[in-house]
This record gives sequence, C-alpha cells and structure tokens, in this order.
Amino acid sequence: MTSPIDHIAQDDGAAILALNNEHAAELSWLEAERLSFLLGEAFYARRIGDLEAFIMTFDQDANYDSPNFVWFRERYERFVYVDRVVVAAHARGRGHARRLYQDLFDHAQSAGHTLVTCEVNTDPPNPASDAFHAVLSFAEVGDAVIHGGKKAVRYYVRQIAT
Repeated sequence: MTSPIDHIAQDDGAAILALNNEHAAELSWLEAERLSFLLGEAFYARRIGDLEAFIMTFDQDANYDSPNFVWFRERYERFVYVDRVVVAAHARGRGHARRLYQDLFDHAQSAGHTLVTCEVNTDPPNPASDAFHAVLSFAEVGDAVIHGGKKAVRYYVRQIAT
C-alpha cells in the first residue's frame, strides 16, 4: 500500500525539524521558529505517510532570503523553487521523492507555473541527487559558491507543460 501525500500540519513541526536537521549538511540547519516561518511562506509543502518524506517549495513571491532562491528570483520572473526534499533513511527506495516531485509538478502546473527550479550541492558533492534530477529532465543553468565558500551548488530548471 502506498502512503498518502498530505499537507504538512502544524503538529508535524517537530518531526519535520528532526528529519531536516539529520540532513543539515545537504540542506541547512533549521530552528523551530525559522521552520514555522518558512512553512508559512511555502508555495507547496507536503509530507508522505508518517513523515517518511517531505518537500518544501516557494514561488517567486515568497519572502525568502536563501542565496539559492535569490539566484533564481534575479533570473526568472515566475518559478517554483524546490528548497528541500528529504526522505527518511528507513523509507528510501520507495519512490517517495519522485512522487513528491510529480505531485509538485501537477500543483505548479494547475497554478499556471511553467518552471520548477532547484539546486544540488557540488561541494559537498551529491551525485545521487544530480542523477535523480537528470532523470526528471532538469537541466543545469548555472552554479555558485555560497555561505562564504563553505558550499558550492549547481542550479537546475525543469519546464512543465501548461
């Protein structure tokens, strides 16, 4: 049986925070207040099952200061930015990330968006994420070194039909 995709609820906060912070090297560390703020700004934020996975995205109008989000906002008039996707270790290999992305594509398309964006770390490297995004037809459009040289990223976009 496939676990459902649901909206992230207020009482999911502690579990989202724990799962996010287990992967802070790939994402970024969050405190409870920041997570609450980001969820309030999110275009699309969903979870699968008993927090087996989650995704958080923003559109171009979000009040968000991430250097990666700002990079896209400076270059694209309208877009949805995938800020973080996390699959719990015990739930990997079940297609959760693919399901979340497909649901996001459908949601973005119904809202009139034609572009979904994201970044993948190059330092520290994340070859599994690069391969995953290639399978989903994301194309590289740039790169940057951020956080005072502590992280390097590759920027991707994917066109979606309207």
